[in-house]
Amino acid sequence: MNDPAAPLIHHPAEAELFDETLSCDLALPAAFIRGSSVTRSSAAEQLLRTIALVEEGRSDEHDERGESSLALQRLDAKLDLTLMLLGRLLRQQGDPLPLRPLRWSRRGIRLELGPRSGASAGTAGVARLQPSDWLPDHADLPVVVLAEAANGAGGHYLWLRFEELGEGLEMAMERHLFRVHRRQIADARRQR
Repeated sequence: MNDPAAPLIHHPAEAELFDETLSCDLALPAAFIRGSSVTRSSAAEQLLRTIALVEEGRSDEHDERGESSLALQRLDAKLDLTLMLLGRLLRQQGDPLPLRPLRWSRRGIRLELGPRSGASAGTAGVARLQPSDWLPDHADLPVVVLAEAANGAGGHYLWLRFEELGEGLEMAMERHLFRVHRRQIADARRQR
């Protein structure tokens, strides 16, 4: 279920979050924000559902009709370009999230950090991440710190377990992770 090229990490938190469940190893803009700030799971759910509609709509269109018409391909390209430019504008105006290696499952996230965060087990917070590279928006997911440990390369791993996501957000996240995993498998096959 997991990427065989991913490093093997032996830690109880790793097993709790990623054993016997689909997980994806990615590099995404992400951060951990300490504190029990109020998150709107409906906003994160809506973001993931919107990404799903766009990404699945594109693949369904190509599957059903073979080759899209040239006009639809141009429209897709223009929309992609517009979103990319809008994303650049938004990133220039705000503090961008740092790009981090992470592992993500329906149970939680492992972030790879540089310096130690100093968060102790049980600390509440928010995992903020940008789930799609073409859409410059982020999702705030309520989390609790499971553990933090050195990674052996001068950095640290921070394991975060999701808390009180709600059924709709859990389903949207599982759907998103499945699409990412499927895309990773297709990319790996193309590289062979």
